[in-house]
Amino acid sequence: MRLGVLDVGSNTVHLLVVDAHRGGQPDPVRSHKEELRLAELLQQDGALGATGTDVLVGAVQRASKAAEAEGVEDLVAFATSAVRDATDSAQVLEAVRTRSGVQLEVLPGEDEARLTFLAVRRWYGWSAGRLLCLDIGGGSLELAAGTHEEPDVAVSLPLGAGRISRDRLPGDPPKRRDVDAARAHIRELLQGAVPALLAPGPPDLAVVTSKTFRSLARLDGAAPYSEGPRVPRVLTRRGLARVVPLLAAMRAEDRARLPGVSPGRAAQLLAGALVAYEALDALGLDEVSVCPWALREGVTLRRLDWLAGT
Repeated sequence: MRLGVLDVGSNTVHLLVVDAHRGGQPDPVRSHKEELRLAELLQQDGALGATGTDVLVGAVQRASKAAEAEGVEDLVAFATSAVRDATDSAQVLEAVRTRSGVQLEVLPGEDEARLTFLAVRRWYGWSAGRLLCLDIGGGSLELAAGTHEEPDVAVSLPLGAGRISRDRLPGDPPKRRDVDAARAHIRELLQGAVPALLAPGPPDLAVVTSKTFRSLARLDGAAPYSEGPRVPRVLTRRGLARVVPLLAAMRAEDRARLPGVSPGRAAQLLAGALVAYEALDALGLDEVSVCPWALREGVTLRRLDWLAGT
């Protein structure tokens, strides 16, 4: 069947179209992406308001039409932290439903972590042993660990690259004191999550996913994504220690010229690097593997599992 997965994130609205059948690997056939920077549209009171809602509804309407044009038989639509955290979330979801016909499901942060973990487990298989998975989004950091397809521990922290950049790193480039304060804030929030993640013992394989980590890995010398998803890629803590001060000294427009860094992500890449370094440091990880599958693939796999059971 042809399945559409619509991901309304803090940075983009992304439709992934896959052809899939029971027992087979989901085969991506098309990807439609629209950069909204939804989190930046939040008002002082934390609401998306009329303007933000209109922007989101328009993007969902276009994605829905694209799904129809692609022959999508089943559309799964979900939203993450930007909509989840909006103070007018219920009104926004109702506006999307009535004006676009698309029912958006808001994923709790822990479910994001669980579904991303599922994608990573399916990619690496059972031979990977105990997995530890990290995913930096625009609004939150998801972490999960376990030995099965359902993680033993799933945690979501408000440490997304967009959120930290917006709330903790004013200026372009930011001042050194703000960078240091952001580091301290990140460490403080990680302290409460690390013990549970490491309680059963160290992971056999530590894995990172999604765009921020992929960009950082590219700056650490990993192969460009154009070489294909099956090329092994790693990110090292030593590489992050080198990259962080370089990014901190650069303006966003200069970061956008770096390999693997898109203009839309350049402004928040320093924040992502700080979160990445502090997370690896707190977890005692010298090196992590970069997985090409993440939340969208996890949602796809869970949907296919559900359909196979009906």
